[in-house]
Amino acid sequence: MPARLVIAVTSFLVLLAAIAAAIVVYDHGQQDKIGKGVVIGGVDVSGLKKDAAEAKLRQQILEPLNRTVTVDHANRRWRLTAREAKVATNLDTTVDDALARSRRGNILERTWRGVTGEKLDAKLEPEVTYSDAAIIRLLDRIRRSVNRPAMNATIKYAVSGPTTTPSHDGLALDATALHKKIKAALGSPTSDRRFGAKTHHVPPAVSTDKLIAQNATTLVVNREQFKLTVFKNLKAVKSYSVAIGAVGLDTPAGLYHIQNKAVNPAWTEPNSSWVPEKDRGKVVPGGTPENPLKSRWLGIFDGAGIHGVDPSEYGTIGHAASHGCVRMRITDVEDLYPRVPVGSPIFIA
Repeated sequence: MPARLVIAVTSFLVLLAAIAAAIVVYDHGQQDKIGKGVVIGGVDVSGLKKDAAEAKLRQQILEPLNRTVTVDHANRRWRLTAREAKVATNLDTTVDDALARSRRGNILERTWRGVTGEKLDAKLEPEVTYSDAAIIRLLDRIRRSVNRPAMNATIKYAVSGPTTTPSHDGLALDATALHKKIKAALGSPTSDRRFGAKTHHVPPAVSTDKLIAQNATTLVVNREQFKLTVFKNLKAVKSYSVAIGAVGLDTPAGLYHIQNKAVNPAWTEPNSSWVPEKDRGKVVPGGTPENPLKSRWLGIFDGAGIHGVDPSEYGTIGHAASHGCVRMRITDVEDLYPRVPVGSPIFIA
């Protein structure tokens, strides 16, 4: 072999060996560095060694994750610290993953990437964990301070007429929405960690308007004054003189409701001591002179009701004179009749 050829081959082999050695040296020098184009949790860690990458991630990810969550409502404030929420992240593991990705491929592929500046385009997300139970405890604390129950309207009957205690809306925390916001904040270093607690009104089951509508017509019988008063929407609109049960046949006090109504009602003579035994159960047709109920009937309870009385007995009005019913003049009961729907409350005091 000519000397020149030997020298050329030898030189080429020496050059190859030098290049190979340089590649090995270069690759060895890059083994603890993260490749270009590697991003962890939105933080570019290209070219950083493990310690430097971890320090950068602690500053830009871990420290923000350790911020306290604050919730405000009116003049109240609640806090959830990262320690209480048990916030944790696997930054060390993620950095190791970034280094492993940077070493992918053979030595020539890694060297080519390093020399040419080719990017890996690897985006890694560290895992962030927290205690959902801690969030729920925070929400429970807020609920106890913020929530208030709705108050139903109530009605009280008295001899002076019905009165109401007005209803009030309740207040409830929008807990589901706040729960989602806090979870999102605990898992992201860039999220806002201060929130206003939003609430919504809770309507009562029985509002004042509904209660008034249910008692649009109310009757009050004042036995002491022998007076029946009609209330519309809780306001007195008309009063009538009446007769009530005689001693021993008292019209009983209490709250009742108009059970039924009839024009020219038939009357079944009751099984009572004041009715001759032979007449008990006898039906007297309506509209006849013998029928004591006269032209109108508003049933209250157990055979007792409001009805007219023969003009010959108008002198009993204003006295305890009936067999338990509420008696009225015929013109008065006919005036009352269309004013009172079935189901209307009647309070006898």
